Amino acid sequence: MSANAALRTATQASAIELIGAALPGFEALLEQAVAAVRQKVLVEGRISAAKLEQEQHAAHGLSWLATYVMALRELKAYGERLQAEDRYGAIEDYAIRIGAGEYAAQIFGGIPMSQGEIVRLPALGLSAKAVADACSDAADALIAQGNTPENRARFVSLFSQSQGLASVGDPGLDETLEAIRAEMRRFCEQQVTPHAHEWHLANEYIPMPVVEQMAELGVFGLTIPEEFGGMGLSKVSMCVVSEELSRGYIGVGSLGTRSEIAAELILCGGTDEQKAYWLPKIASGEILPTAVFTEPNTGSDLASLRTKAMKDGDVWKVYGNKTWITHPVRADIMTLLVRTDPDAPGYRGLSMLIAEKPRGTDAEPFPVEGLTGGEIEVLGYRGMKEYELAFDGFEVKGENLLGGVEGQGFKQLMQTFEAARIQTAARALGVAQSAFDLGLRYAQERIQFGKPLIAFPRVADKLAMMAAELVIARQLTYFAAREKDAERRCDLEAGMAKLLGARVAWAAADNALQIHGGNGFALEYPVSRVLCDARILNIFEGAAEIQAQVIARRLVEG
Repeated sequence: MSANAALRTATQASAIELIGAALPGFEALLEQAVAAVRQKVLVEGRISAAKLEQEQHAAHGLSWLATYVMALRELKAYGERLQAEDRYGAIEDYAIRIGAGEYAAQIFGGIPMSQGEIVRLPALGLSAKAVADACSDAADALIAQGNTPENRARFVSLFSQSQGLASVGDPGLDETLEAIRAEMRRFCEQQVTPHAHEWHLANEYIPMPVVEQMAELGVFGLTIPEEFGGMGLSKVSMCVVSEELSRGYIGVGSLGTRSEIAAELILCGGTDEQKAYWLPKIASGEILPTAVFTEPNTGSDLASLRTKAMKDGDVWKVYGNKTWITHPVRADIMTLLVRTDPDAPGYRGLSMLIAEKPRGTDAEPFPVEGLTGGEIEVLGYRGMKEYELAFDGFEVKGENLLGGVEGQGFKQLMQTFEAARIQTAARALGVAQSAFDLGLRYAQERIQFGKPLIAFPRVADKLAMMAAELVIARQLTYFAAREKDAERRCDLEAGMAKLLGARVAWAAADNALQIHGGNGFALEYPVSRVLCDARILNIFEGAAEIQAQVIARRLVEG
């Protein structure tokens, strides 16, 4: 069969069939890229940290390539699930077709790691032959009939006549999870969305009655086992709740993060007594936790952490400084990472404390001896407030050493990273969905030159890609959650979901603001808040560069 005939045959296949036919080539390409980057960073048969740092462009590019290949795999799985359930419609077909075609084209043409950084395959050490072998007839057809002007126009026409993308990209939730999603959406529509922009502009705390309603809805005990007063639900349920709440306002969606991290720490590393005492209080919302890990001069370098805790009788006395601490004033406990053994190098001397404190107010934020702090004013991600904290002899009960054993702090923290990054990816989905909602509504309602903005191809094109990437990011996030629920190691999947989700949220917010034009730059329009909120997602829970570095190391280690 001639090349032209093969291409004609390929173009008659469905988008799902084309992805399936093209995937082996992409997977082989990834395999060769892993081997090529591995050779760049090996010294005497072992990965060199210095080389890995020196080759960051190639290493991080490998992380993005692997993320794209996994995205294509999950798009295919998503389409197959929909077909099996007889739910595969035109909107879903266009979302998959456009998303897969664009990501395939970017693999060959250049993947954006950020606005100004494009990674291309030769930079990974791939030969022209390796690239040519991956560029199959199916891949060519996927690109040729994927992200085309005609497909984008039809896609936008379809979803602009429906209720947006309320259901596109959902992973096939059961009745319980659909009920949870609907309940969270109603809660946000009634209690959050109408007030979120006001809270943001005034830099106000999310009102306590809203927090109390969240507790009544079970948000803080969602994944805590029933034996400890929680609902005992899955990490997928956590994604559903985090996405919907963050769609309303990222601050509300992020309130649950602190409870999720604290509960995960105690579940994985706490003693039986600590679990029995603290988990029911976290689940009910009786106590609000905050995570206190980061320091002014360490950032992501936790091995250099300096805040120390010294045993003095039956208490620990804490000295040092922490920064970028979210919601510490109203928190009742702090999961506090400290150095209990100053002589142990790196991570070995770190321990985790469950540090109790009274709730404060704006007038008196820290009404307890040995703890002071100052607010860090921020662009977005408001509603909880960020603080720098100073500890000067702050006392923690000796029995509140997590697990009752010193030197386990870093290990205990690492156990939370999978769930935390999956939850952050879900928050990114909510922010991206919020940006899409605002952009779509404005494009439909704003009239220019006698017609709505959505009638202009460049505006419609933005909405089409926002929608397609939402579908892709959602599939990666829920896939990682399902892996976590199956108790399989999923640090790679969670990292990829967070890496892509953060980029998608920022692109969606930036495009939504662009659709608003000058009005988007006005503080009175909610899209200005969503842009600010989206920007943090590439920074916290592991900056994009750190995330890519971690993924790359896992890939080259094999």
